[in-house]
Amino acid sequence: MSRAASIARVGGTVLGSITALGAVSGSLAFAYGALVERNRFTVRRVTMPVLPAGSEPIRVLHISDMHMAPWQKRKQEWIRSLADLRPDLIVDTGDNTGHARGIEGVERALEPFAGVAGVFVHGSNDYYGPVAKNPLRYFRAPTHRTERAPDLDIARLESLFARYGWLDLNNAVGALELKGTHLEFFGVNDAHRDFDRPERIPRALDDLRENDELYDALPENDEERSVVTIGVTHAPYQRVLNSFVTHGAIAIFAGHTHGGQVCVPGYGALVTNCDIPRRQVSGLSIWTHALSAAYLNVSAGLGTSIYAPVRFACRPEATLVTLTALS
Repeated sequence: MSRAASIARVGGTVLGSITALGAVSGSLAFAYGALVERNRFTVRRVTMPVLPAGSEPIRVLHISDMHMAPWQKRKQEWIRSLADLRPDLIVDTGDNTGHARGIEGVERALEPFAGVAGVFVHGSNDYYGPVAKNPLRYFRAPTHRTERAPDLDIARLESLFARYGWLDLNNAVGALELKGTHLEFFGVNDAHRDFDRPERIPRALDDLRENDELYDALPENDEERSVVTIGVTHAPYQRVLNSFVTHGAIAIFAGHTHGGQVCVPGYGALVTNCDIPRRQVSGLSIWTHALSAAYLNVSAGLGTSIYAPVRFACRPEATLVTLTALS
């Protein structure tokens, strides 16, 4: 055998070994993400100093993207255990269901929170079931689709939230008094499906402030310092976040991104599935717009599509956000 042929043979053997090693590593990473990490639920804890001076802290449990299927008992029981955190407020940023019978699991998971104040908006998977798709599409652009799966039982989901007395913020506003602090909320329906109507917020806020009896007890000419304004959206598209800041939100809650779902250690998320900057795909950050700013908490969410049941370097989470007084 010639020297050149020998070198080529050795090179081919090395290349084959590298290819095989890569395939094995990829398979092990997928198995870990599918069997282990997607079930390693965690509570992330952050603080937002947004309340008027002297206010009592308010504990907010931010839940998002459960993508619940009826057989996901471990997820359901873990969510139930979050009642031990004794939240004062639940913020649910959508995509609760992920299966035609997913509402059954949602009802089971949220049962301990009956009687806790709450607000919610919808994601597309509260309306439509998941569909199989090529995951490589996420690397080209956010995954807008014209086709859709069968409708889910959103009426049953909304009935559940109504029984709990939670405020529906889908292109709507509302107000709550918690621990002596007046909170006003506005939200939009799923921006990923272009269901959002942020242009409705100003008039709705005016009507709320003029007609809601909760505002009657506020000091005259002191509304700006006494009211904490919070924006809620499923998908954190920049147009929505900018609108929220413009309309006075000091805190914003969002979901949808799954934190990237598959991340590279030391690099972070590969995709965001919307136009939010990659560095803000999950966690607490500051969103700035037109010389104003708000705290932004983007939840990495608790679930995945049943057609893409894997997470890597991105554990499923709920967030305990403690609202504290401004210093």
